[in-house]
Amino acid sequence: MTEEQKSLIEYPSEFPIKVMGKTNPEYLPAILHIARQFDPTFDESKVEQRPSKDGNYLGITLPITATSREQLDELYRTLSTHPLVSVVL
Repeated sequence: MTEEQKSLIEYPSEFPIKVMGKTNPEYLPAILHIARQFDPTFDESKVEQRPSKDGNYLGITLPITATSREQLDELYRTLSTHPLVSVVL
């Protein structure tokens, strides 16, 4: 593995993923379901929610236990392509 390919993250480690989407009753359950698919140890009690000023959007921070770069890449892809998600950071 070259220096460029080495990860800056040591695995496993807790990794926060921020997701933003329009306020919708199906949004939070869908995001939590995806998080559980990628992290069997996912703890919903650590999830942070922040509504936008006008309440039209909801920001969610998911503390994922990252086990590999591949896991994180696939999780980002899955979240980014979900129809209820606007942004993933």
